[in-house]
Amino acid sequence: MMAGLPKGWTGSAFASDAPEIADLKFGIIALTDCSSIVVAHEKGLLRKYGIRSTVLKGPSWSAIRDSLGNGDIQATHMLLGMPIASTMGLGGGPKRPMIIPWLINRNGQAITLKKEFAGNVAGDPHALKPIADAAKAGGAPMTFAMTLPQGTHAMWMRYWLAAGGIHPGDAAGAGADISLITIPPPQMVTSMKAGRMDGFCAGEPWNARAITEETGFTAITTQAIWKDHPEKVCAFTEEFAETNPKTVKAVLKALHEASVWLDRMENREEQADIVSVANYINCPPKTILGRLQGVYLMGDGREFKDPNSMIFSDRNCNYPQPKYCKWWLTQLRRWGFTEGVPDYEGVAKRVMRGDIYEEAMKEIGYAHGGLDEKPETFFDGTTFDPKAPLEAYAANFAVKSLKA
Repeated sequence: MMAGLPKGWTGSAFASDAPEIADLKFGIIALTDCSSIVVAHEKGLLRKYGIRSTVLKGPSWSAIRDSLGNGDIQATHMLLGMPIASTMGLGGGPKRPMIIPWLINRNGQAITLKKEFAGNVAGDPHALKPIADAAKAGGAPMTFAMTLPQGTHAMWMRYWLAAGGIHPGDAAGAGADISLITIPPPQMVTSMKAGRMDGFCAGEPWNARAITEETGFTAITTQAIWKDHPEKVCAFTEEFAETNPKTVKAVLKALHEASVWLDRMENREEQADIVSVANYINCPPKTILGRLQGVYLMGDGREFKDPNSMIFSDRNCNYPQPKYCKWWLTQLRRWGFTEGVPDYEGVAKRVMRGDIYEEAMKEIGYAHGGLDEKPETFFDGTTFDPKAPLEAYAANFAVKSLKA
């Protein structure tokens, strides 16, 4: 009898597909990869799916984390490692379970060094080691900046330095060959200009901005470290997602449309114009646009067109793959952020919500690439296999700070 009833029938009325909550505040940081949230807002795509959106720029990643946790915002642009750390109670904030049903982008970050090193150091961190060793021996270790200790920029910086034999220290800085500090992305260039650091890892457009202001040069892009690496995510608290599942799916549907639009290269100039304004990135569109188009002027004479620059939709970009959380956990373990062995499988299952992503995409008829458990290869020749023993992978690095 029930089989013949229309979809949505609950016995006495049609179930509504409308979001449980229509008014949503989104957090962003001033980075190019906030674009899908901004475009979904500016082009009315969130409104199309029943969301009345407000986009608020946060001063730092820790402020964004706290705003999501206390309910001041309901969804946010976030570094991949932040919902993982928050769910585990790492990083100084309160333990607050968060979920990732959407990966915003891949690629598009970089490591910038001050201009004095141009011509001596490029993509190979081994060239930096004698400089770092001499600075440490002289009692003034080199200083590098990232944007949050458990975030993507911290891990790219740590991975790159360690591949060159330079120890970035454990979570508390013990055992370090250098000093690793936290600075919000928009403050990177001014801080480098003021002499606060020798290098930094951040998202665009701040690496490009360091070149235009003749403060630094790009040593290596993060996609050169790990092609198509995960970067930012759209995160929600677990509690909000459980209470408002239709709202979350509405957001994902709007982000999908925005992301497809963003990956049409003919739209990138308009993208740069949209996100450049003061209440978003506050940076000249020209500075943003070049690297969005894959044009890399590295600031030390190297120039090339990169086919693996920032993407928002292509190559199954948005599926929240559990393997990325597992790799993150191996790095948190490697650098002493965790006491003992983390629950690799359990945390990945709780945080990376492919089930929500799949439901939302099914409702709009989008055929995504699905679950991916293939190994990943890094610039130093190492391979991460998510099906292999994860603790053995974490312990196998020559430079590490595992805690028993």
